[in-house]
Amino acid sequence: MPLHFPSSMTVVDVSPRDGLQSFPRAIDTDTKVKMIDRLSETGLPVIEVTNFAHPRVIPNLADAEAVCARFKRKPGVVYRGQVPNARGAERALAMPKAAQLDELLGLITCSAAYQKKNQNMTLEEGVTEAIRTFRLADKAGVKFVMAMGMSMWCAYEGKIPADRVLSILGQFRNAGMRRFYLAGSLGMEDPHQVSELFGTVLAKYPDVELGFHVHNLAGTGMANVLAAIDAGATFVEGAICGIGGGIAMPKTIASVGNLATEDIVHMLNEMGISTGVETSEIAAAAQDIAKLLGIEAGSHTAHIGTRADVMAGARKAPREHPV
Repeated sequence: MPLHFPSSMTVVDVSPRDGLQSFPRAIDTDTKVKMIDRLSETGLPVIEVTNFAHPRVIPNLADAEAVCARFKRKPGVVYRGQVPNARGAERALAMPKAAQLDELLGLITCSAAYQKKNQNMTLEEGVTEAIRTFRLADKAGVKFVMAMGMSMWCAYEGKIPADRVLSILGQFRNAGMRRFYLAGSLGMEDPHQVSELFGTVLAKYPDVELGFHVHNLAGTGMANVLAAIDAGATFVEGAICGIGGGIAMPKTIASVGNLATEDIVHMLNEMGISTGVETSEIAAAAQDIAKLLGIEAGSHTAHIGTRADVMAGARKAPREHPV
């Protein structure tokens, strides 16, 4: 049976938040603003710019208000901030109007063990807090997305039961939420599991919008993206240069990286799924941001380029090895 591929897909970049919150060193406000402005130039429809967690918890993003006050708004781009609890939402909503964000992102993890370690709450307490957070955004007329982390696999619990994800999401839906993303927070899930979970959620709750936040620890990130899209996901989330994605995991676990935004855009564009972003533009932005952060871009597109780039290289260089 052929896979279902839509004509278009929304690609979200979360690098200024998820990429920098676990970055190995603090990035100054000026650089963060330049990074967001450069991402805005690419045509990306949604950019996640910061996190309103307590500065003690995420010191790398302690300047959330300053960042929001200074980056340039590009018409048509949705600028989003993560609010992991009601206090974070209050901070975000208390900013001056010129600094206000278009969208807020709530947070819960579907692993009871990880929820306790990450937010020091039980799942039940996490659901209650997330609904409080949503109510604040809804009352203020601000769009809201609910992030459901560890929705497929957790290093502490293993495979997360689909019934648990359905139950949590159902409680949120009954509270009025309609937009969610399921996060492969470790990148250890597989395409079959991704397909089943997205298909099951959308069959039970056809009135919700569902996205996929992708990590790539096991190297199955791209296959998982295709599985989610085939099952009905309407947006996919990556981070420029593949930066960040670090989470509170045992130190014996390798880097839990985000899937690179430029690789997602490249693949979808080549498949004929419109992203509204030119591959050459996002690849150039990846190179610029890598220089800005003093890193090497961790993506195939940044290093290899597009099919056209490979063909151009082949025309310039003689064949050195027989096939």
